[in-house]
Amino acid sequence: MRILIDARFTRTDQHDGISRFGASLIEAVSRRADVAMLISDDRQLALLPSVPHVKVTSPLSPRELFIAGQVNRLRPDVVFCPMQTMGSWGRRYPLILTLHDLIYYEHPEPPGFLPAPVRLLWRLYHRAYWPQRVLLNRADVVATVSHTTRWLMSEKRLTRRPVRIVGNAPPGGREPRRAEAGAEKTLLYMGSFMPYKNVETVISGMEHLPDYELHLLSRVSTGRRAELESLVPAGARVVFHGGVSEEDYEALLRRTTALVSLSRSEGYGLPLVEAMSLGTPVVASDIPIFREVGGAGTSYVDPDSPAAFAAAVRALEAPGAWEAASAAARTQAATFSWDASADALLAAAQEAIEAHARRRGTP
Repeated sequence: MRILIDARFTRTDQHDGISRFGASLIEAVSRRADVAMLISDDRQLALLPSVPHVKVTSPLSPRELFIAGQVNRLRPDVVFCPMQTMGSWGRRYPLILTLHDLIYYEHPEPPGFLPAPVRLLWRLYHRAYWPQRVLLNRADVVATVSHTTRWLMSEKRLTRRPVRIVGNAPPGGREPRRAEAGAEKTLLYMGSFMPYKNVETVISGMEHLPDYELHLLSRVSTGRRAELESLVPAGARVVFHGGVSEEDYEALLRRTTALVSLSRSEGYGLPLVEAMSLGTPVVASDIPIFREVGGAGTSYVDPDSPAAFAAAVRALEAPGAWEAASAAARTQAATFSWDASADALLAAAQEAIEAHARRRGTP
């Protein structure tokens, strides 16, 4: 099977969730099938595995409407896109599109890195479900990363196409931390600072944890940082890192007491899985997707209660509690792997090939 994977959503400096999802799948699938990838910027290659690639136009360009003309000439057996926005008009190949979540219907604020015209289209796009239906119904198969999102897609009747789970997973080849080494009295947050991420409650909860230090790892705008700094309780210790390398992130995870996330909505929650894979306990908001991903490896709290968040952290101080939480985290993380995701993608690819052939009336 010759599978072409759209890698144009790969970042050029440091992975975000979509970027890591696509790159990790490319690496895992390339061990099982003949894989090539689409890029739009040569700098993306630094974060991608060494497989054949073709440079085409940016997915943010108006020419995206006609990308199928460029892809048709490559004659792939099937194309997989880790997003749902790949242009498909005029395509002559089987296509799998991916919808990660429905967050932006409830929280329509677009990511700040997008160009202004794209941010405007983003807002308009998420005012109704019909544009999403148009895009997804032009695929042969639709992928998503969780059962929670698949259920929401069904509830909103977003597509007539079969929806298959191609899940996220932690990086491979990492040894779990040694529980007997203990943990620093630090807490880590990895994620954006958009309002629905609810970092405000985490910061407020530090009032009850003066002996802990909260590390906010991701990049943050100057204005948003000032806004959050104004909320830090007197006596609380909060450190803004403004972004960390993959190596530093792993090193911090190996030392900390817990990773924390009190997000009100998520498409998946990859930081939870990354932390659990190392045996780092997680304290997270009690929402369906975190229940699915975190399983028994996570402590769940009311996202509106700083006191409940602080109490969950304090509970890890009981004799043997941290060690038990660490073991449960490792067990839960072991249920996810990129090899399993690659197998799921290849099964979906075969299904897409057969569905495309039926629609074209070819054997």
